[in-house]
Amino acid sequence: GIGMTDICIIVAITRGGAIGRRGDMIYHLKADLRRFKVLTTGHTVVMGRRTFLSLPKGALPHRRNIVVSRNSDFSAPGAEVFPSLEAAIKATEGEDRIFIIGGGEIYRQAMPLATSMEITHIDVDAPADADTFFPDIDPDRWKKTAESAPVTDSPDSPPYRFTTYKDNRSHHQ
Repeated sequence: GIGMTDICIIVAITRGGAIGRRGDMIYHLKADLRRFKVLTTGHTVVMGRRTFLSLPKGALPHRRNIVVSRNSDFSAPGAEVFPSLEAAIKATEGEDRIFIIGGGEIYRQAMPLATSMEITHIDVDAPADADTFFPDIDPDRWKKTAESAPVTDSPDSPPYRFTTYKDNRSHHQ
């Protein structure tokens, strides 16, 4: 309804839904990282503790960084720490759009709460050693509203495309 925050999941996934291995993204895709920056700058980004620790330079600049951690002693320079995803989202009341940026467990918790998704589909099978996966996308709930042409960084990297999904339920709330 009016005044509702758009809770947007943003993620890059391979076929089969792989998003990470050994604490890192599977691919670092140039146009994808650029688009992530453009979309999230000026907004709040919400992430789990491990995702925060994986950021190469710490808190993301020009964004409000929120970390979800049950450990109240966890210190996240440049970020606010909340004990649950629900508490983190409550703290963003009145904002037009917030982004859920990972990792796997946070995406799982955010799935029922999200109102939109910006998904980069990487056209490659999940690597055998992938250890973090995105939840299944329920086609009854999520409607694909936009899709880019395939993008390729270089001849030896996989093609990927940017897709936007909207929650079919969100206009009923």
